[in-house]
Amino acid sequence: MSKIKIMTDSASDISAENEKKYDIHVVSFKVALGDNSYTSRVDFDNEKFYKMMDEYDGIPITSQITVFEFTEHFKALYQQGYTDVIYVSINSKGSSTYNNAVMAAEQLFEEIPEAKGKFNIINIDGKGYTGGYGYAVVEAAKKAQKGASVSEIESFIRDWVDNCVIFFGMYSLQYAKKSGRIPAAAAFVGEIMGLRPVSRIQHNSITTESKVRGDKALVPKILELTVGEQIPKTPYCVVYGSDEAVRDEMVQAMTKKVGYPPADTYRIGSEVAVNAGPKVVGVIFKSQKK
Repeated sequence: MSKIKIMTDSASDISAENEKKYDIHVVSFKVALGDNSYTSRVDFDNEKFYKMMDEYDGIPITSQITVFEFTEHFKALYQQGYTDVIYVSINSKGSSTYNNAVMAAEQLFEEIPEAKGKFNIINIDGKGYTGGYGYAVVEAAKKAQKGASVSEIESFIRDWVDNCVIFFGMYSLQYAKKSGRIPAAAAFVGEIMGLRPVSRIQHNSITTESKVRGDKALVPKILELTVGEQIPKTPYCVVYGSDEAVRDEMVQAMTKKVGYPPADTYRIGSEVAVNAGPKVVGVIFKSQKK
């Protein structure tokens, strides 16, 4: 009989409540602020990290999860009697984490050859950030608890991440400039003119979908872009950061427009916040555009 474990990393931004309720195994990224190193979800929650960012003048640096760390996690799950592990990762072009998980699976079977045929590791590239793959993880864990097969769960996850889009807006370009995601000159001009980019996160890439002038224009533009592309009557999620009022505004706008509330909301953690800043808003949905 199969014993399935759903596994992800902390950049999926699944809530602590869902992690516990659906027995999801979360591997945490480490974040360095100067000489001090911290572990996401262990040394701080999101609120504390936003405060740490505000008080730190430098650029926080996240580090990938190593092959060794993954091997140890896989080994522990094997020893706990799991027959199948499905790991869904942060996008493979933005981090080496997915590739490290693949190498760790190979290393595990070199170290424990008797695990072959008894223990199955499926690594899936989440192709995005935050709830873009976090939603798939939570829904997969629900399916596992209800007795779905490994193939059913894997098919669901791959279908979601292959067709998922996030329209994502930042209220400040300060952190994107610090991290180098936006050139300093462009960020300076953007701030002077009050421009706010709306990014499309899809298929392992981040592109600028649109630009609006002023904070108040972000939610309406994201709403417009989302409803123009979302598959009707499919689940969607709202992503946000430090400002719950912005979350509520986006939830209300989407609910009024499409006629039903979001399946969940995702609050960005350190892995996204270091590049986007703490105040953001976005919508995660399944796109009808291939």
